[in-house]
Amino acid sequence: MKHSQVSEAKGHYYVPAASHYSTILSAGIFMLAMGFIFKLNGVAMGNWAMLLGAAQIIYVFVGWFGEVIRENLTGKYTFWEDRSYRIGMVWFIFSEVMFFAAFFGVLYYIRRISLPELAGFDENLSAFGKFDGVWPSAGPMGDKFTPMGAWGIPAINTLLLLTSGATLTWAHWGLIKGNRKQLNIGLFLTIALGVAFLAFQVVEYMHAYHELGLTLEAGVYGATFFILTGFHGMHVTLGTIMLIVMLFRGMAGHFSNENHFAFEAVAWYWHFVDVVWLILFVFVYWL
Repeated sequence: MKHSQVSEAKGHYYVPAASHYSTILSAGIFMLAMGFIFKLNGVAMGNWAMLLGAAQIIYVFVGWFGEVIRENLTGKYTFWEDRSYRIGMVWFIFSEVMFFAAFFGVLYYIRRISLPELAGFDENLSAFGKFDGVWPSAGPMGDKFTPMGAWGIPAINTLLLLTSGATLTWAHWGLIKGNRKQLNIGLFLTIALGVAFLAFQVVEYMHAYHELGLTLEAGVYGATFFILTGFHGMHVTLGTIMLIVMLFRGMAGHFSNENHFAFEAVAWYWHFVDVVWLILFVFVYWL
């Protein structure tokens, strides 16, 4: 009888004991937020509060996810837990889709509604005088800048992420076939491509600030550019960390060709990040 059939027959659902991690995580998030607020207002202890909050969050991630891994390896999870994790991951990615949809919606509103309206005002009646609502634009009061071109570093980063999606899929095929070497090599290549993407992103930001005049002060274009690319970069960073964990687990002999949802969840997340970048490349860099 297959694993899922046995689980369904038992009707078993594992419920873990109460954990202190949720309380520590809440305190860590609070400390991180308060530290950031203190820093913005020039309070000396802001940096220390942020470091303390970040340390608490890292402690929770290592400890809590470690417990989940141990519970899985000791056979506490069955068909029902697996299905719950899959449903949870689907909803998490959906929430991320809505997160980015909100920012792309802002970009659409600015380009298609706000700028044309400002440009349509009579310059004698407008507080901004004559304004040309052509994108890319700093808006009526933003600093002058040079837009970031699509066919330099952004194009290279697009190639890197598309290639990383292929190497991750190749690693997955290796896991399904029981080829541990292919799994680990594929994960290593995906991580290397992710790190390369982030390195190029840093170079791009330095180029934008020091050579193009493209900063957060560059009006609405600068704000939307750094918000969208910055949040995407945060997601790539998180995805790269998760891939590193998957590589260590693969090297430790975790996962089987039938039981590897942790790997699948990270793969879903990484492919989602790839798709977001493609949309971002088209509407932020290209068009």
